[in-house]
Amino acid sequence: MSAGSVAVVLVAMEEEAAPFLERAGEVSEPVVIGRAEHRGIVVDGRTHVLVRTGIGMVNAADAAAGAIARYGREVHLVSAGSAGGLARGVQVGDVVVSDSLVNVGADARAFGYALGQVPGMPVAYDGDAELRQALLGAAGDLTVREGSIGSGERFVTAELAEELRRDFPHLLAVDMESAAIAQVAHNHGVRFVSVRAVSDLCAPDGTEFLTHIDGAAERSARVVLGALAAL
Repeated sequence: MSAGSVAVVLVAMEEEAAPFLERAGEVSEPVVIGRAEHRGIVVDGRTHVLVRTGIGMVNAADAAAGAIARYGREVHLVSAGSAGGLARGVQVGDVVVSDSLVNVGADARAFGYALGQVPGMPVAYDGDAELRQALLGAAGDLTVREGSIGSGERFVTAELAEELRRDFPHLLAVDMESAAIAQVAHNHGVRFVSVRAVSDLCAPDGTEFLTHIDGAAERSARVVLGALAAL
């Protein structure tokens, strides 16, 4: 991490923020920007910013833009928390580090764009190479996979999962925020990566997610904090 840069970790929910707050030796009072809650946290002597964005693409994009406006374009944005496992072989508890991100809700094929491509934007957004390598090196005893993450406004259950596997066969996992943050990072020239732990396998309802969200949040936070300590 370059001198003067700040790591901004963005999570959607309180459950995903909890393991970062539990590990912090110091936590600042929250600053609210829009609907996002910003806190400074000190972990192992290093200061980071934890932003709880709220759920969904617009909340995530708004929070990312607010973080860049507040902390500058030298920030490193990290989307952390949970995801639904989509690809064959992905298991609950696996951690996925993004090499690319795609908006699965974008469909402008009528105008010659690829499925998942927002007009005027890339087909996919690359995760930062240095951040990816640091995250992969912080795996410890966890199973960490490098690959593509998709994001959209719908919570992915079994029926939608089949559609996404057909349309985006390269995706390892899906969430509701990371690709939106990636687009904001792309627009501002900011380094970004997503690291999401699998909480469910896109079951018919949300029961599996609710059972494993705390464990997924813990795994994602462990990898993120391990990587930030090494940068």
